Amino acid sequence: MKSRKGFTLIELMVVVLIVGILAAVAIPILRGRIDAAKWSEGKAMLGTIATAIRAYHAEHGTTGTAPTTLDVGVTGLGFDVAGGDLDGTYFSAGDFALTAVTMDPLTFTITCTAGGGGGSGEPPTTPASYTLNELGTFGAL
Repeated sequence: MKSRKGFTLIELMVVVLIVGILAAVAIPILRGRIDAAKWSEGKAMLGTIATAIRAYHAEHGTTGTAPTTLDVGVTGLGFDVAGGDLDGTYFSAGDFALTAVTMDPLTFTITCTAGGGGGSGEPPTTPASYTLNELGTFGAL
């Protein structure tokens, strides 16, 4: 009698079950990494705005008028952010808000909301928004 070589149906089903369990565990982990990568664009743009605020403060000192809005693309206001500086794949200028700016001492909070103004790509799903303050501290909301 010849011996047959190969896998039984049970062995194949066990392998498929193991692969399914690994996929069920790996997909949520990878999804979180994708959102983190998308948020890196938003955080970089928050840093651009923070740099512009610090430059404005360096030019005008503590007696200058605190900026109240971003005024993206509007020149001549003293606090200028160029129109293309906040346009990316996942975020655009409409996703950012500037709040609580004082000049003496310099304090500010910038908020970036996922999907608010919309870039050309799919925005991240979690967290809903990030903030950046004058100390360079990011916070998730």
